[in-house]
Amino acid sequence: MKLKKHFRKAKKVSERLPELVADRAASLNPLGQAEPEPTELADVPRITTETIGEHREQVLSGARKYIYPLQHSKHRIVVITSTIILFTVLAFLVYCVAALYRFYQYDTFLYRVTQVVPFPIARAGGTYVNYENYLFELRHYIHYYQNKQQNLFGGQKQILTYRKQALQDVINNAYVKTLADKNKVKVTDKEVDAHIAIVRNQNRLGSNDKVFADVLRDYWGWSITDFRRSLKEQMLAIKVSAKLDNAAHTKAEGVLVQLLGGADFGQWAKDASGAPDAGAGGEYGFGITKTNPNIPPEVIDQLFKLKPGQISEIILASRTDVSRPNTLEIVRANQNDGTTVTAQHISFNLTDISVYIKQLQDKQPVKTYVKF
Repeated sequence: MKLKKHFRKAKKVSERLPELVADRAASLNPLGQAEPEPTELADVPRITTETIGEHREQVLSGARKYIYPLQHSKHRIVVITSTIILFTVLAFLVYCVAALYRFYQYDTFLYRVTQVVPFPIARAGGTYVNYENYLFELRHYIHYYQNKQQNLFGGQKQILTYRKQALQDVINNAYVKTLADKNKVKVTDKEVDAHIAIVRNQNRLGSNDKVFADVLRDYWGWSITDFRRSLKEQMLAIKVSAKLDNAAHTKAEGVLVQLLGGADFGQWAKDASGAPDAGAGGEYGFGITKTNPNIPPEVIDQLFKLKPGQISEIILASRTDVSRPNTLEIVRANQNDGTTVTAQHISFNLTDISVYIKQLQDKQPVKTYVKF
């Protein structure tokens, strides 16, 4: 009976065995996530300044392989760009040097370049003469003859003459500036303005600013600023020659003292004047108007301020005829009705500035960088 009961129990176990095996196999699913084992506190890494630094270095080292190629590209771009710019500048300078010193070009583009880049054309009086000064003179010569004296313009042969003249002019101007600095002589913008006002008042520069500007541009290719520049150089040369000619000043001052003391003006004109009309007692021989082109503008300005019988101070007068020298003048108004003046004058010829230039040039010879 017991044995039979034992066999029945064994049969039940054997019947359930497949079910138990299946349940166990399901619990062992290799695709499922295993529950993590608890981490020991000793295994947790500590966060310190050193560990943060190490982590930062790891991150940066990983990024450097992307950063460095970009930096290398930027550097290469800068090098290439700088090389191109340098090559362009050098090529431009080579072109300018060849055009100026080999082919003697004078077009507007090169003139503007010389206004920026101080290419030298000569060394005079211890200073360099800029090529721009030379082109300033040359271009107005050529402009005048090409536009206003076309029948007298001799082409390239004539231009060669202008080149030599313009070069000599700027060399002379350089020596004049050296003499002016040495003798503390200068011409201020205010003096230039005053001279222009005198000439404009005598209607020698056009009836208004527009006419004046048009005449300058039409005849010389100049702006008003260019005219002021040229006028300032002329005035400086006159002032320097007057400063250096002590004999003329001394003589003029002595005569003025005699005249203010009541001496006969006509007699002193005969004895001391260097003008062609000295024999006539210094009489001009004609009525002088404000627009008379044969009388220096400085003289006309003073004459119309004098009353009949009055004598002027010593006047530094610019020449109206290139064959005549600049002068110191003393004038006497005989009649003045406001529109016409009759007068006498005594002229004291100034030594030409070229004499003083020659003396300085002998001590400091000129060196030119062009050969026409």
